Amino acid sequence: MDRESLWWEQDFEHLAVTRRVQGERHTAVVTLDLPEQRNAMSEEMTTSWARLASLLGDDTQLACVVVTGAGTAFTSGGNLSWLMAEPDASVSDLRARMRTFYRRWLSMTRLEVPVVAAVNGHAIGAGLALALACDVRYVAEEARLAVPFTGLGLHPGMATTWSLPSVAGPALAADMLLTGRVVLGHEAVGLGLASAAAPADEVLRLALDAADRVAAAAPVATRLTLAALRDGGHDGPAAALEWEALAQATTMATADLQEGVRAATERRPPTFTGR
Repeated sequence: MDRESLWWEQDFEHLAVTRRVQGERHTAVVTLDLPEQRNAMSEEMTTSWARLASLLGDDTQLACVVVTGAGTAFTSGGNLSWLMAEPDASVSDLRARMRTFYRRWLSMTRLEVPVVAAVNGHAIGAGLALALACDVRYVAEEARLAVPFTGLGLHPGMATTWSLPSVAGPALAADMLLTGRVVLGHEAVGLGLASAAAPADEVLRLALDAADRVAAAAPVATRLTLAALRDGGHDGPAAALEWEALAQATTMATADLQEGVRAATERRPPTFTGR
């Protein structure tokens, strides 16, 4: 592995990146790091995020990614100054700009490992869209979650018209997107927006514990399961059965399956190798 591939040794503007090692595998812990602006998605942060996602995509030992925010916010979303900076820009130019912004921030969803959000504080607009794009979410009880686009005269962006109904159902999505309803973190679990809620200083620990469990699982089985779940899952039970017949057979042919069965029989933790 060349030095450029060692993402944990790189500098990323407005992002703090650390590596959490578990055996031969590791988790990337990514902190949105612009607390004086509530971790707004600056141009520098956006560029750093896309570069990091590219490096992580080349890391064959990566098991999981955990995303959180510095300070008291997860992220306040896109920088509102962008909305006023080019009042005479054409729709075509603005469309191209927003598509680039969306694609950069959603680039983590192309990774073949789970992405876990530790929503340590408020997640607003594109900030909530980022959390929704993650595979698992843990949220601070006092966090405010909202997508107040229409209240600004703006159509929702960053795939929230798909991700919010996909994660929490069409009724809640319509409520939040059309009325600007704010959901508090302690409500989020019951509404399907998060797996668990906890005090802000405990949220990252929940996410890291989940990442450790992912890293301890069989890599091939995890990747195939994630592929089955992504993008809203299968079209129906028939498609699921076809996928599972192939994917489960693939894992049955691995050495990890043999190790997993032996470990269960011997009542010990398994040691998976991804083979």
